Amino acid sequence: MGRTASHRNAMLSNMAVSLIMHKRITTTLAKAKELKKFVEPLITKSKDDTTNSRRVVFSYLQSKEAVTELFKEISVKVAERPGGYTRIIKLGTRLGDAAEMCFIELVDYNENMAKTQAKKTRRRRSTKKVDAPVADAAVATEESTPAVAE
Repeated sequence: MGRTASHRNAMLSNMAVSLIMHKRITTTLAKAKELKKFVEPLITKSKDDTTNSRRVVFSYLQSKEAVTELFKEISVKVAERPGGYTRIIKLGTRLGDAAEMCFIELVDYNENMAKTQAKKTRRRRSTKKVDAPVADAAVATEESTPAVAE
């Protein structure tokens, strides 16, 4: 991403803190993909609430508030999820430099996506042929045609 290692680590740490605190951030696609690789192991580490895991996560994030949020709220929500804690959704290109923009969010915190996923159910097509609507349609066309007087 064209940055020194220290600048890159600081940027990813700041973005991870923002993602943990706000649950969704808007950024470029390249940064979002790198952030996903950075933050998902931290979320996995937060499932085991020990002093050592808190210290390891704090060494990456450098924010007490973010570590507290991660261990108290986020780790509880993702406890049964085996992985894939974040979602990247593309938004298009930025006007200034045509960079691909997207937002990255924590999967379990988007209520809109959860509602749409709950509504989607697969329905089987009926294998029985129904003759009644066809017969009703024929009767309806006979009634709608005017009678010709003889």
